[in-house]
Amino acid sequence: MADQRDELRVAVIGAGPAGLYAADALLGMEDRQEISVDVVDRLPTPFGLVRYGVAPDHVSIRSVRDTLDRILDHPRIRFFGGVHVDDGTQGVSLDEFRNAYDAVFLTYGASADRPLSIPGEELPGSISATEFVRWYTGHPDSPPEEFTDVLERTRSVAVIGVGNVAVDVARILAKNHAELQHTDMPDHVLAALVGSSVEMIHLIGRRGPAEAAWTTKELRELAELADASVRVDPVDVQHGPSSQAVISSNKVAARNTAVIEDWAHQEERDSARIIRLRFFSRPVRIEGDDTGVRALVVERTALTESGGVEGTGQFVTIPVDLVIRSVGYRGLELPGVPFDAARAVIPNDAGRVLGPHGPIPGLYTAGWIKRGPSGIIGTNKKDAVETVKAFLDDLDHGRVPGRRDDEDLFARLPDPVVDTQGWRRIDSAERRLGALADKDRTTIHDWDTAMELGARSG
Repeated sequence: MADQRDELRVAVIGAGPAGLYAADALLGMEDRQEISVDVVDRLPTPFGLVRYGVAPDHVSIRSVRDTLDRILDHPRIRFFGGVHVDDGTQGVSLDEFRNAYDAVFLTYGASADRPLSIPGEELPGSISATEFVRWYTGHPDSPPEEFTDVLERTRSVAVIGVGNVAVDVARILAKNHAELQHTDMPDHVLAALVGSSVEMIHLIGRRGPAEAAWTTKELRELAELADASVRVDPVDVQHGPSSQAVISSNKVAARNTAVIEDWAHQEERDSARIIRLRFFSRPVRIEGDDTGVRALVVERTALTESGGVEGTGQFVTIPVDLVIRSVGYRGLELPGVPFDAARAVIPNDAGRVLGPHGPIPGLYTAGWIKRGPSGIIGTNKKDAVETVKAFLDDLDHGRVPGRRDDEDLFARLPDPVVDTQGWRRIDSAERRLGALADKDRTTIHDWDTAMELGARSG
């Protein structure tokens, strides 16, 4: 069994917060048994959504990656980027990992977006927040020119959703050059955002202000922008019984509604860009043609006594040139791994991956692919610790089968692969680029450039 070996080897697939927190927790068990941890990611760089999901202007939140980066300094952890995990036809299969490691942790997150499933969603100019966020954070899957043209011709944008990602998108669209120039976004993103024609940004939610999922700090930032102002229709802050119950029991909801009520009763001021919060509005149709989006049709809604949403039969057509849906992330299936398609997660018991006949020995999961896209970055630490505790319990009770192959999997994988030192080279290059523009770093967005800098054969 695994606990009879001199050293345990564990692979962590996914180098975002969940994966690195899991690695950190695993390395904390060194006092009971020697262990080595390999953290693997499809991308050339670590940190997942901390790097490619948190808005570039949220410097304090993005600094979490410095904490995560220190985990990679541990002498018994290795990072390998640019490694594709699939059925083995093009990348490395799960079976290969399970042969080479005593345990495998699946922490690859929830990278896909949820659709609205309304007519017109497929039109040009109807996109997901996932796509837009990837672009403005410099994700290597996102072509540099992806949104340059559409931003040049867009005057009105509908952002569908009332969570922090939707607020991030609205804020990034509304900021001016001075507010963005010191972020780490790639130069082509900064140029496209500054050169955009956006004048009106509609933030659209099906329910009212009390039911919105954003946090108060992020919400308030909308009113702190240099060249943008916020508008709210006073009718949207008339709270019914179910909303009043939420406000009474939820401190965050109470703070949020107080902020929005204040905005609703402020005198409107002229500004270069306007952020219009539209509540009780359910998207029903996107209008346009193969040249682009022309309008978003929404139905006015009302809350039921139980807090549900029902249509009122009143429809409003909002002229827009771009629709960005921000209604949540969802996980994707990995070949060879059980998957709950309804919840878009890996079925598990406290992190133990569940197959048809119960826990699969030696296979674990943590993070969003374990529980769904919920919580803040720090939530992943507690979540990862829970999974590591399950692993330790299995180890103590002889339920970890152990590896079947003592050969180092990454010693025989063909180059190019980015190892820890390769990531350090990418990191140094980004810092040098940033220094040229008087900022901390500029994100390297190009796959080939990152791989050339980071490949271990380099």
